[in-house]
Amino acid sequence: MKKSLKQKITIGITAAMLATPFGMNAAPQTAEAGFSVGSIIGGIAQGAIQTSKINKMVHYINDTEEGRNEFFEAMQDKYGVNTDWELNQRLDTIMANMTTAIGSVDSTIYDKPYLYFINQDDSFNAFCTYGHVMSVNQGLFAVLDNDAEVAVVLGHEMGHGQKDHPAKGAKKSVFASALATAADSWIGNLAATQLDSKGFSVPMEKEADNLAFEYITHSNYNPGATAAVWQRVDERFKTTALGATFSDHSSNKKRRNNYEKKLEEYSGNHVSVTEEGVVQVNGQFFCTPAPSGSMSSHERAFFVQGNLAAAYHNGHNTSDATVDGTTVMLGAQPVITCTSGDEDAQTLCDRLNKIKDGKAKK
Repeated sequence: MKKSLKQKITIGITAAMLATPFGMNAAPQTAEAGFSVGSIIGGIAQGAIQTSKINKMVHYINDTEEGRNEFFEAMQDKYGVNTDWELNQRLDTIMANMTTAIGSVDSTIYDKPYLYFINQDDSFNAFCTYGHVMSVNQGLFAVLDNDAEVAVVLGHEMGHGQKDHPAKGAKKSVFASALATAADSWIGNLAATQLDSKGFSVPMEKEADNLAFEYITHSNYNPGATAAVWQRVDERFKTTALGATFSDHSSNKKRRNNYEKKLEEYSGNHVSVTEEGVVQVNGQFFCTPAPSGSMSSHERAFFVQGNLAAAYHNGHNTSDATVDGTTVMLGAQPVITCTSGDEDAQTLCDRLNKIKDGKAKK
């Protein structure tokens, strides 16, 4: 079985791209014109046999420790391993935090701990495939210097893993591929193409996005990172292929807006960010954060929204806003640490005290 699996992995390693937020789909196989009824019947029969074999392979690498570890090693061999100590420490910390967060709402994560590594690809990507095997492109860290935003991306991939989307997606695409073999002599290459990213449906992608929000709100990360990361991606890649809308993912702005609405709801509809990047509390102006470091004003606005949303969600809004150095606090919750270009902390504190007790937006 092990030898057979390695052969299939060598042929069909495109399984690794099953959950890729930015992965391009493989070119579809096309049927040759002209085939008989007999070839259709024979092809379907052979396809059914091949489907059974593939399902057994999927079970082995998805559900057994031997298969998971074998697949993990094959993935490392295929994509290479980045051994940078600092990056791996960051990833270890984020994965530990997200595992604890997910475990608080889905204890099954402990039944199949994630196997993960940083690969040597410089593009902006991360993926989760069979057996809770995950990989993060080293290029992702070049774009995201904030661990909370990295956690959002990983939360999305772990959402796929928790709901077993890779295996479910593969089983759906396997049958379609088996039917395709009836039209040509492609069956010998079935293992090479049945595992592409088309196995993930739009509902699966939306579910993974929504799960990422739930996981982040149970972690120690700022929930505003959920919207902020897609604002950042849109700003960085909107003029490149990475900024395009892929067939199985929402556009960057749609994903950002989905999370902004979730942050509003999380705050009890007290806090919002406008399309122009203005932070509002109870429908009234609070602030427009200045750009800071690698963050744009708009990206930073979502972090302020996340802090305020957490404050309202956890009841800190019943306390007065105060100033601690350059940081505005609402109860025990930090809201914004003012930097060059921001209004001063006391001005923001006084404004927040005037508007924090108003009626929530409906």
